Amino acid sequence: MSLQRSLKSIIPTHTVLEGGGFPVRRPTAMGSLMSPFLLLDEMGPVHWEPGQAIGAPAHPHRGFETVTYMIQGAMQHEDSAGNKGDLNPGDVQWMTAGKGIIHSELPQDDFLKTGGVSHGFQIWVNLPSKNKMMEPRYQDIESTKIPKATSPDGKVWANVIAGSTLGVEAVIDTVIPITYIHMKIQQGGTHTQYTERGLNSMVYVFGGTLHVGEKSVHDGQLGLLTDGDEVVLTAIDEDAEFLILGGPEINEPIARYGPFVMNTRQEIQQALIDYQNGTLA
Repeated sequence: MSLQRSLKSIIPTHTVLEGGGFPVRRPTAMGSLMSPFLLLDEMGPVHWEPGQAIGAPAHPHRGFETVTYMIQGAMQHEDSAGNKGDLNPGDVQWMTAGKGIIHSELPQDDFLKTGGVSHGFQIWVNLPSKNKMMEPRYQDIESTKIPKATSPDGKVWANVIAGSTLGVEAVIDTVIPITYIHMKIQQGGTHTQYTERGLNSMVYVFGGTLHVGEKSVHDGQLGLLTDGDEVVLTAIDEDAEFLILGGPEINEPIARYGPFVMNTRQEIQQALIDYQNGTLA
């Protein structure tokens, strides 16, 4: 017999400035509540005038993964290993920092010249201690290669970044089991998302209102779910646009200092030494 998930708690967001000063919406409570996700930033939407768009200049990472998903606008990245590329609408970059990488995330040249709306997400995924010092890797996936799915009645649409839904499997390889789905449900539509029992699961709404059982999650709210095998998601009064996120509880100590996430303060100190010595990446 399947166990249905329900809403355990609702976390609001607040707006902060990140990187070079671009506005992001961020849940007001994170940490162990969101495990294995360390950070969930909705970047924008913000309209940039020509020449005004900003990003995040060169900065280091160690011990976790950053996942950047562009919905509107265009970014370019470059790192200490010589990797370089553009992120256009619908593209995903899954960067496993592992033992260390230094990279920059800046507006793409043409977008900087013309201006426009920039909107997307950056999510940080924690790594277990055994994987924190793994070799860094990038997975740059173009929008056309991200699997899409639509329900038979046409009321549910999904962009399957990680995990699976509506019979469609993601193409991105993850170190730990991760679900990351961008979904839209039209008013009157319903979707049942199957989830592995024992994994944490949550929904982040960034458009309209999403109903989980008798409770609702509104634009700019993160809904944490109880355990179970499935969750029924419905758009009753209006359309809903949201992310479905899920993954395992990493029940290990977290030592965090800016762009470094390790298990002990000694490991953080070593990361700082390596960065200052030029041996982090």
